[in-house]
Amino acid sequence: MEVRKVLLSEDEMPRQWYNILADIKMNPPLGPDGQPVKPEMLAPVFPMNLIEQEVSTERWIDIPEGILQILKIWRPSPLVRALFLEKALDTPARIYYKNEGVSPPGSHKPNTAVAQAYYNKEFGIKKITTETGAGQWGSALSFACCQFGIECKVFMVRVSFDQKPYRKSMMEAWGGHCVASPSTETEAGRQALAKDPETPGSLGIAISEAIEAAVSDKSGTTRYSLGSVLNHVLLHQTIIGLEAKKQLEKIGEYPDVVIGCAGGGSNFAGLAFPFVLDKINGRDLEIYPVEPAACPTMTRAPFVYDHGDTARYTPLLPMHSLGHAFVPPPFHAGGLRYHGMAPTVSQLVTEGIISPKAVRQLEAYKAGVQFARTEGVIPAPETTHALAYVAQEARKAKEEGREKVILVNFSGHGLLDFAGYDKYFSGKLDNYALSDEQLAEAESAFADFPKPQHLKSR
Repeated sequence: MEVRKVLLSEDEMPRQWYNILADIKMNPPLGPDGQPVKPEMLAPVFPMNLIEQEVSTERWIDIPEGILQILKIWRPSPLVRALFLEKALDTPARIYYKNEGVSPPGSHKPNTAVAQAYYNKEFGIKKITTETGAGQWGSALSFACCQFGIECKVFMVRVSFDQKPYRKSMMEAWGGHCVASPSTETEAGRQALAKDPETPGSLGIAISEAIEAAVSDKSGTTRYSLGSVLNHVLLHQTIIGLEAKKQLEKIGEYPDVVIGCAGGGSNFAGLAFPFVLDKINGRDLEIYPVEPAACPTMTRAPFVYDHGDTARYTPLLPMHSLGHAFVPPPFHAGGLRYHGMAPTVSQLVTEGIISPKAVRQLEAYKAGVQFARTEGVIPAPETTHALAYVAQEARKAKEEGREKVILVNFSGHGLLDFAGYDKYFSGKLDNYALSDEQLAEAESAFADFPKPQHLKSR
């Protein structure tokens, strides 16, 4: 009988995270003076225990028991073979998906939210500020802060705030406070509104607001938390890929192809980085981060130094970027509307270790509907981008007559995303794509910044 689902016991959960900084070379983040940022310079924004993780080059980092106990609410997450999807695609490929939609907020995001809340609590922090695009991260951090008795303030990108009102309700159910960004509560928000009162907002603006709100608290007990991009965030997500490796080993499988959607890089890295380690060590496999064609950070934007936020509060980060002033079109995948990409993911792209792909909105929704009608689980709009590329790889396997193994991260369910599905079913969605002129205008934001070196890790 064919395996349908592979489970791990709580005792089989990974007890360590994998830190890719042990295995690749990176350009350092730069401060306003153009010099590498020192850890103490980040202290007003993050607690020092997380800063230590951010700069660590230890390959394996222990997961504290206080974090594991909360992760056990839903972890280990199931690895499921998509048999019905395989049949619908008429492919010889075997497709497995790691179902991160089983967490309380419905996505992969609490893997790092719980860890960040834990370390902030250990450091004596009383309040955390953050941004959120689609609302998945804001929901996850609200859930995590609730577990540790920490106040949570979320700046939610305006277009998603309007599209997804029940995400705000979910945050409030866990005690989080959510406001639309740009807001009038911060100087960064007021400047954005003055420039364009009708702006849909962006993650770059929301990050600026959340950082400003954190560092302006004179009590010293507020810090900022980020749901993607930074090294420690992606580190916490590697529990996904480490579990998946154990689950595939149980049934004697190993992927030929690893796929995840990518906005800032967290869910993709969480699944892919443990397999990237194998590839660095000589294993033959393809690894694809998939982004929207409307926000083509890896597939069309250059590898540069740029700020992670619109108001330029963050250090200069070495990453693929569309420019910190970029405001993406309001397509229905809020978690993928970010101008930059995680430095570690960007480095792997520049070295050719991973190969980015882009899909359009209608193709993504088509794949999401097909998945729902075969596997029964309704994916988040972000997740549908990965599924769209799974379909492409499955068709390619059929053309080649190859029984390849495809592993994809099902990063979250879409049960609070029906505004987008409704528009898809009624024919009101478009295939947004950036013109060359728009791309050139966006890139002008970093024209005068230093240039990163093109390093090779192997």
